[in-house]
Amino acid sequence: MAFPRISCLALAAGLLAASSAHAHPGHGPTKLVPAGKSSSAKVDPAKRTWLAGDHHVHSWYSANWKPSADGKSPPEPIKGGDSSNSIPINARMGARHGLSWMVATDHGGPNHSKFNREQAYPEVVKTRGEVPGVLLFFGMELDTPAAEHSSIIVPRTPAERDVLFGIEKGYNRNEPWPADPAWNTEARMIEALKHMGALADPPVVIANHPSRTARGVGEYGLVSPSELRNWNDAAPNVSVGMEGAPGHQANGMKPDGSVEPTGFRGVYGGRAPTMGGFDQMTARLGGFWDSMLGEGRRWWVTATSDSHRHYTDGGNDFWPGEYSKTYVKAARTYADVLDGIRYGRVFVTLGDLVSEVDVSVQSPDGKRRADIGGRIKVAKGSDVRVVIRLRDPAGKNFAGRSPEVVRVDLIRSEIGAPVADRTTDSNPRARVEKRFTPRDWTRKGERISIAYTIRNVTEPTYLRLRGTNRADELEPVADTGGEDAWADLWFYANPVFIDVE
Repeated sequence: MAFPRISCLALAAGLLAASSAHAHPGHGPTKLVPAGKSSSAKVDPAKRTWLAGDHHVHSWYSANWKPSADGKSPPEPIKGGDSSNSIPINARMGARHGLSWMVATDHGGPNHSKFNREQAYPEVVKTRGEVPGVLLFFGMELDTPAAEHSSIIVPRTPAERDVLFGIEKGYNRNEPWPADPAWNTEARMIEALKHMGALADPPVVIANHPSRTARGVGEYGLVSPSELRNWNDAAPNVSVGMEGAPGHQANGMKPDGSVEPTGFRGVYGGRAPTMGGFDQMTARLGGFWDSMLGEGRRWWVTATSDSHRHYTDGGNDFWPGEYSKTYVKAARTYADVLDGIRYGRVFVTLGDLVSEVDVSVQSPDGKRRADIGGRIKVAKGSDVRVVIRLRDPAGKNFAGRSPEVVRVDLIRSEIGAPVADRTTDSNPRARVEKRFTPRDWTRKGERISIAYTIRNVTEPTYLRLRGTNRADELEPVADTGGEDAWADLWFYANPVFIDVE
């Protein structure tokens, strides 16, 4: 179903009801289990389904700041200064574009923790009642010490407001007034992660747009490979990944939908552009992501809108779910969605290229298996069977187009010891094990099935999957200014790990 372009003013006029849940074919209104009714430990894996969401969404509580008259008092927040949409509008638009879960992630400034606690949180609670089809987490985009930004997803508990207030008040680098350089060090971020890891219900932290400040391909800016390794070491169940596909993907579009030739997807610019809409840390085969996985790290990728203002209103964003989706294999509960993100039961897609991706790695006797984010143990020298199932929806996406999957790549690497040089951003053992095209798969309607056997596995190994609608690109190429984001679509699935005994 194509979604007509519509302005925030039209939304404010009430043209969208809270019950709107128009989605890509195959998605409907979400019926939720109330918070606290189940826990991930008790979830039957067979009852988990792919739930689309977005963990990086801004509202009018991402403020601009008005200096005080005397220049000595803290500046006052200007509501709506940086992002124009209310939290209910974001949730309604997420529901309309097929999302089952979302995170409110406003970023800060001097004393923003109080603004977030006293104004944003009540609106989150209100929105949960108005838009019950969306699991709405309370979180924030942390102004990350010594880095750029990170999504913090707080578990849904009675303490969620106090938990987030404590994190922002204690560790957001822009929180103090006057500004304090001591808040902008990597040591403070490590302290923040250890604090979060010690909480009774730890949040999840995802590094946002990691290469946006990079100086070139294979070079880095405010976020470096060593820094992300340090975060993951400090709190491996909290700092679990990065945005594979950043938001702001409509940056190459003018409000009327025509091309903006100087606009790069993700607002990345030309020095280190995205590749097929994905950050270089994810998109480069044998690059940083593969180097992390090659150490055996559980390090996942996501995709978000980073929605501030829709491109039809002069912004550079799509609505939550309109273009980018992070799918989590989970029961429809807050606890299990967060568990799925934490433990990598995730695939991501652009432009609704796919709506389901399952990768199953099976032992020779078929009695053991592992799926996306999981691990399986086999005897040294065993063969393993890989079963891939995709859903390539028949309907139109929100640009009114019907993209087709034309190739699926199975990527493989053996796993070794942690790297000695923590600035490493390459894994020379990562390679495409097999490129599948339509002649290699079975198709029934929207469903694509692929079976493949890997022979004689003698070392610990990981397998990951990606796919595209681009028959002309064996590897994603650098995106150019004004590129049609809807014509260049990729999906990525998180890995499956194979242990050898």
